[in-house]
Amino acid sequence: MAQVRRQANLPRPSWGWQDAAACRGEDLVLFFGPDGERQPEREIRERKAKQVCMGCPVRTECLDYAVSRPEKYGTWGGLNEDERASERRRRMRRANAA
Repeated sequence: MAQVRRQANLPRPSWGWQDAAACRGEDLVLFFGPDGERQPEREIRERKAKQVCMGCPVRTECLDYAVSRPEKYGTWGGLNEDERASERRRRMRRANAA
């Protein structure tokens, strides 16, 4: 029997912040690009997604959620996958230094 892989000690997320998200009602493709997307199109799409995020009243909550899980795909809290990985490492270094 296959074992289910679980992330240890992660609190259950609170989803209430999503009700106030600026992206609510937007097309998901804006934040999670289509398969086979080429780099120039991805850069344009991500720039548009980040513009939505910059004006979002719950941007911090969204980013905190995505960094803590970690969400591997899409634009969350104004950061793409690579930017979130960098932020995750930065937060871990800061926590270890404290």
